[in-house]
Amino acid sequence: MTTIHTLVPDVYELLQTKGWYNGDLTSYLTDNINQRLEAQWGSDTASKSSLRLSRMGDCCPKALWYSIHRPEEAEPLPSWAIFKYSYGHIIEALALTLAKAAGHRVEGEQDELVVDGIKGHRDAVIDGCVVDVKSATSFKVAESRRGSLEKSDSFGYLDQLDGYVLGSANDPLVTVKDKGYLWFIDKTLGHMNVYEHPARPERIRNRIERSKRIVECSSAPPCECGTRERGSSGNIELDVRASYSPYKHSCFPSLRTFLYADGPVYLSRVEETPKHHGIPITEVDRQGRIVYGR
Repeated sequence: MTTIHTLVPDVYELLQTKGWYNGDLTSYLTDNINQRLEAQWGSDTASKSSLRLSRMGDCCPKALWYSIHRPEEAEPLPSWAIFKYSYGHIIEALALTLAKAAGHRVEGEQDELVVDGIKGHRDAVIDGCVVDVKSATSFKVAESRRGSLEKSDSFGYLDQLDGYVLGSANDPLVTVKDKGYLWFIDKTLGHMNVYEHPARPERIRNRIERSKRIVECSSAPPCECGTRERGSSGNIELDVRASYSPYKHSCFPSLRTFLYADGPVYLSRVEETPKHHGIPITEVDRQGRIVYGR
């Protein structure tokens, strides 16, 4: 019997066989991809300047306020990041297609949900369970296997899922009302894991209420971005969550960006110019242009 708990082994078994892919699955896959890419690249930008269930994770209140009142100040995504998100959509659409082909009941794809006036769209209901599909790094997939997401939910995956589960409470498609599931897919190695998450309805309602209060303010509240020391130089960098914020330059007008070998580092305070083997590390401005003479 297929259940949410057999999803990954069933998909793995399917992938070892031939002859299952057909015209119906082709239509399903292409429609799903089209829907996701149109949402990413379409001309309708209204949803980007309103509160959404997908944005209920822990974040800086100042950045949240800017995202509603001054969305034009967002840091543009680099082209490589836009491409990365687009193939993430394709991976997620393929995952749902594989679930159907493996005999699982896949319904309610991209249905609109509303919780306390805040809208969102869930990925799907699989075998009666609310499922959010995530293409992720190898580290995040391994972390989900250890069952430690509650301790380090940097991107608010669980808060987002809480909203989808609560918003699906009265949906007859959903037979499991007190849990949600994250289906992680390693976008590098192809490994998969389904993570079970007990729903937290009061937590998500409190987050929604807090977010509403923040955006109703007439001016931006204080920044609460996380920072930490980098080495022993006295330099202060943004933490992981803050470094991904598209409004980090609004929170830190004097923010400086240095291109380390493992990626950009955003310093809110520079006591000593970063160097590698005595050579200054390349610094770029907000537009990605190399900075000289600072």
